[in-house]
Amino acid sequence: MSAILDPGAATVTPQQMAAAGLRAFARIAEAWGLSVDEQIRLLGEPARSTFFAWRKHPEKASLPRDTLERLSNLLGIWKSLQILLPDAGAADAWVRKPNTAPVFGGRSALQQMLAGNVSDLNLVRRYLDSARGGWS
Repeated sequence: MSAILDPGAATVTPQQMAAAGLRAFARIAEAWGLSVDEQIRLLGEPARSTFFAWRKHPEKASLPRDTLERLSNLLGIWKSLQILLPDAGAADAWVRKPNTAPVFGGRSALQQMLAGNVSDLNLVRRYLDSARGGWS
């Protein structure tokens, strides 16, 4: 039986989820060529010292709900891009390319995401999910 369906399976703590999310985000940030300032903006503008502490010791991070939601959206965006554009280079480059879809108005997905609100990340995620026929 799957661990997801097994009520006796070990549970994952919020801190373990946060650490996994931060480690995944670091790999995404590298793949997308994000600057430190862009990374901080995408994570909800934590203090620089907090950001660097999270990066150095993700297993010790206690993330606010807003940051967890941001990580969830960013991981979903990355996953959708991997499905839609199986070439990793094209998938990673897509976030910086101008986009003519009405929701972007000629801006890149990254520009949309850097607007600062969780809803901006969610908009990009929903766009990609709908493009691949997933949940909207």
